[in-house]
Amino acid sequence: MRVNLIGIPVRDQEKAVKFYTEILGFVKKHDIPMGGGNRWLTVVPKDDPSGTEISLEPAPNHFEPSKVYQNALFEAKIPYTQFDVDNVQEEYDRLTKLGVSFTKEPSEAGTVKIATFDDTCGNYILLVEVL
Repeated sequence: MRVNLIGIPVRDQEKAVKFYTEILGFVKKHDIPMGGGNRWLTVVPKDDPSGTEISLEPAPNHFEPSKVYQNALFEAKIPYTQFDVDNVQEEYDRLTKLGVSFTKEPSEAGTVKIATFDDTCGNYILLVEVL
């Protein structure tokens, strides 16, 4: 068993794809119109184009329970998901220079170093480095 795709709810797919590609450094893999202004829109790591895809889902715009769940996580400052990185401090420094807002600066938590940022699309994302 393996994970090939994860979905992240976003309020604005165009804003999300710009943030995830231009700021975070992912590359677009699929961008297929689905009608009603929605797209099957996925991104992948630049250095692993056949790796796990992230689907930038417009669900909060069309499915109220998704919107309620996303809002509840955001208001509680709970990350929607996590991205593993080789060096949290380097990513924090790089992203901060690009204007990304962090709610948690790099800190050690047992056997990991973590930091949390706002993806500008209604989610907090946790960065994790295994120490």
